[in-house]
Order: sequence, then C-alpha cells, then structure tokens
Amino acid sequence: MRSRATAPRETTAPPETTAPRAWAKARFTDGRSPGRARRTGVLLILLALASAAACWLTFARWLPSDGERYQDYRAAEPCSSDALSRGDTDCLSTWHLTVQKTENRTAGKESVHDATLTYRDSWRRTVHLDGSGPLLERLVPGDRVTATAWRGEIMVLGKDGVRQDTLEAPRDELQMNAAAGVLAGLLAAQCLVFGVVRLVRPLDHEPLTWEPYGRWLLFGLVGVSFAVGLSAVWTGLPWGTVPLAAVPLAACVALWFRLRLRPRLRPRG
Repeated sequence: MRSRATAPRETTAPPETTAPRAWAKARFTDGRSPGRARRTGVLLILLALASAAACWLTFARWLPSDGERYQDYRAAEPCSSDALSRGDTDCLSTWHLTVQKTENRTAGKESVHDATLTYRDSWRRTVHLDGSGPLLERLVPGDRVTATAWRGEIMVLGKDGVRQDTLEAPRDELQMNAAAGVLAGLLAAQCLVFGVVRLVRPLDHEPLTWEPYGRWLLFGLVGVSFAVGLSAVWTGLPWGTVPLAAVPLAACVALWFRLRLRPRLRPRG
C-alpha cells in the first residue's frame, strides 16, 4: 500500500517590520554604534581645541619671540671693555678658544656636527654647529678658533676668515614657524568638523570618514603647509605670506579630494 504524498506546508512570510528592524539592528552591531561615534566626536573636538591652542601660541608667542630675538642679535654691537667688566651679555664678545675634539658624522636620520672647545684649561664646552661645513670639516684638535658669544651662548665660530654658525644663532627663517602654526590651525578645523558631524549624525557621517577622505585630507594639509613654508624660505618672502597662501590652497585641496572621491562614496543600487 502506497503512502499518501503530503503537500508541502506553506510558510508564513515575515511581517513587514522584520526587515527594517533587522537592518537597524545590523547598524548597531556592525561597530558603528551611536555611542562609539559620539565618543570619537568628543575626542576629535578636544584634539581640535589643542591644535587651535598650538596655532594661537605659534602666532601670538613663538613667532614674535623668535623675530624679536633675531632683530636683537642683528642689532647687537661688539662689547666694550666696560661692558665686559659689567658682565653685559647683550653685546657681542669675542673669545679665542682651542679645539679639543670634533665629531662630524651623519648616519641615517642622525646627524652630529659638534666641536668641543676649551679656554685656558679651565673652561670646556661642546657646541653644535649647523652642518659639517664650511668650517667644522676643516678643524682638527689643537686648532685655535675665534668664537663670537651673545647672551651667554656661542653664536659663530671662525678661523682664517671662514665662519660657521652654531645652532644657537638666531635665523631669519620664521616662514617654517608660520607653516607649523598654519598646519595646527588647519588640523583644528578638520578635527572640529569631523567631530561635530559625529555628534550630530553618529550613524551617518559620510563622507567625513577617516577612510579615505580624512586620511587624504590630512596628508594634503601637511603637504600644503610645509610646501608653502619651504617656498617662502627659498624665495625670501616674509612669513606673513605663508598663511595668506596656505589657507586658500588647503581649501582647494580639500575640495579637490572631495570631488575626486565623490564617485567612490556614492551608494550603489
């Protein structure tokens, strides 16, 4: 006797609310929870405040201080006998020192260009020079050099008409200081925007994400700031031209990255 075939049972379709709930649940469990996004937003805003403070310190304190020190050094005159007797260090004093030893090497990222000097066997100091030439590479132990001191530090070494600055000598290269301040300000703006978006829209903050837009934008801001700063140093432009050129250029770079990434960030389907 043959068994009766049984018809397959019908399955009931899930209610209409199941798909939206599952989608919402997936959004909360795929690592993009609102709490995590908001915490990231708060950290970015705090980082923006720190970068803004660094920008303010650069333009309000660092640049004026270095500029004033450079002008004071340029205006300093040789010390008179009365100034030397009073111990005045705001003038330029001249000392005849003996080279005890030199260290001149470059290994990878480490560069050492030092000269150890003595005076009458009772004074000894190591000075750091700005590179290997033109003087340091010629010095040998026992050489006599002329040192120019200002405010208690050796600024220049000289021998037979060849002079070389030490790292203590003030330089008129404030353009790179300005570039660092501009970069701090640009990073503050980026972190602030990215942070606020995560607080307002914790689950939908595209395209202001780290990958790829945030990473590209960060590299672009660093490149723009230092490219403009170096260009100003090489061409001799004043440091005030650095923010005037870097900020509009950085805005163009941000817009260019956004337009270039728009097809990638557009949702499919």
